[in-house]
Amino acid sequence: MKTTLDIPDVLLQQAKARAATKGTSMRDFFVLAIEDRLDAERKGSRPIHGWQAVFGKAPKGAVALVQSALDQEFAKINQDDWK
Repeated sequence: MKTTLDIPDVLLQQAKARAATKGTSMRDFFVLAIEDRLDAERKGSRPIHGWQAVFGKAPKGAVALVQSALDQEFAKINQDDWK
């Protein structure tokens, strides 16, 4: 069945790029995405986005790099501001 969707430009550009990198058509990309979402909801889970999508899958050393960046940022916090 054909349908028309109003998809934000940025999201559509990301979908086109992802489909191209996977070597698949936009139709197949969207069908698979919808199937994945429906399957996840049927199983009672929700899609994982952002940093959570790579949690536990980061390359060796990446966790230390991220932790170092976090430590540097937290070191900038003035403790007196939180009292």
